[in-house]
Amino acid sequence: MQTSNLLHAVLRRGRDTAIAQGHPWIFSGSVASWSATPSVGAVVEVRSHDGRWLGRGLANPDADLAIRVFTHREDEPLDEALLLQRVERAVAQRKALGLFGDADASTNACRLIFSESDGLSGLVVDRYADLLVVQVLARVWIPYLPAVCERLQAIVGAKQVCVQCQEDDAAREHMIEEAARIRTAPPSAPVTFMENGLVFEWDAKQGQKTGFYLDQRENRRRVAAYAAGRSVLGAYCFTGAFEINLAQAGASEVVGIDSSAPALEQAKRHCALNGVNAPCEFIRGAVPEVLRRFRDARRSFDLIVLDPPRFVSSRNQLSKGLRAYKDINLLALKLLRPGGILASFSCSGLVSTESFQEAIRWASIDARREVILLDQLGQPADHPVHLSVPETRYLKGILAWAI
Repeated sequence: MQTSNLLHAVLRRGRDTAIAQGHPWIFSGSVASWSATPSVGAVVEVRSHDGRWLGRGLANPDADLAIRVFTHREDEPLDEALLLQRVERAVAQRKALGLFGDADASTNACRLIFSESDGLSGLVVDRYADLLVVQVLARVWIPYLPAVCERLQAIVGAKQVCVQCQEDDAAREHMIEEAARIRTAPPSAPVTFMENGLVFEWDAKQGQKTGFYLDQRENRRRVAAYAAGRSVLGAYCFTGAFEINLAQAGASEVVGIDSSAPALEQAKRHCALNGVNAPCEFIRGAVPEVLRRFRDARRSFDLIVLDPPRFVSSRNQLSKGLRAYKDINLLALKLLRPGGILASFSCSGLVSTESFQEAIRWASIDARREVILLDQLGQPADHPVHLSVPETRYLKGILAWAI
């Protein structure tokens, strides 16, 4: 057990409930006092206003998220050994999911570490075949990165590790200079990997966090089960992963919409890599505008996938974001033929499943369509949900029949 002469922080009255129940985040406004001025990355013991021991974490006094708690056990030291043990545990869990097959495995890309859900708040790691992409979300991880990358490479057998830190994360954590120092050059050429028996490429130039939406792997397969013989529209298609799955499952026609020209070029390359035979059209533009254009032209489809970026990043955006979800689903329902299938998603962690489905319900009322829920969709097992951290349940979706 670590001694009581460690740096400690005392929380304000009423700010300890979530921490006592296992949540790892302590914001600066919840801290009543520090026993001493903390340095970035310092180990800190967290106590309630009345002195109860709550947890042990790493401090970043410059950030709004001032302490990330890594253990709620008083007898468990917080050190490099603990963090590396958690890294090994996370990888072992993914191996148990069967995501470490041979070179000809149908899927050899997955999320190895999912931040809070793996007890490693502020760290995300994705595997793409022989490449590991390490996403640093928190400044407190910087001293541990060399050991973490070395251990990951050893236990996974990866040929290369690429460390990334997005500009918004660096600004939020006040680590802009450190981020520039820890970033490593990505592969000069795209990395080929397999998902659901299909061939895709990870390309650092796409700039979307770790480069590919691995969290939709199972949903792509499940939605593809409805594709045979159907005319398909994919909105916010990015590099075409949904669309390739749908085309290879027998869709008669595939249309993808996205605002990024490089992403659409990659989508076309994914079509070529997989020998897609179905007619595929990729349109660059703002999704709502293109959907309205299709509506006005009376164009229609049998299956529509809506996979937008996060519409809600903070609580004050919630009402506006829910309206945006309602509006795009309304447009989609107006383009669906009778008996068509709607697959609609939200990756906004602050939007509950109930609120998301309510937005779609109002869209169905305005569209004068009956919408029958066939399935509720979410994130796969390599993106696990920590029940004490509701923010880790971020991806939700529906598969519905529109009458």
